[in-house]
Formats: sequence, structure tokens, C-alpha cells
Amino acid sequence: MSKGKRYTEEFKVEAVKQVTERGHSVYDVADRLGISVKSLYDWRAKY
Repeated sequence: MSKGKRYTEEFKVEAVKQVTERGHSVYDVADRLGISVKSLYDWRAKY
């Protein structure tokens, strides 16, 4: 059984860049991309 939607590494890195390089909030980026805030925080910690 699948554990939810899978995203490409490129998608994750780009999402993290929107927070770290462009100054957008985690909540705004997560909402805009349709991902969970937890996922974005996890990706930010990883990348």
C-alpha cells in the first residue's frame, strides 16, 4: 500500500528554495503547492 503521494526530488528542492531563498512562508508555499506543512518542514531539514 502506498504511503501517500510521491514527489520528485526536483519538486521538493524547488519548494524548499521558495522558502529559503525567496522568503516565502512555509504555510504559503505548502498551501500553494497543495502539500502538507509537515512535508515541507521535513524537506527543508533534508535539503
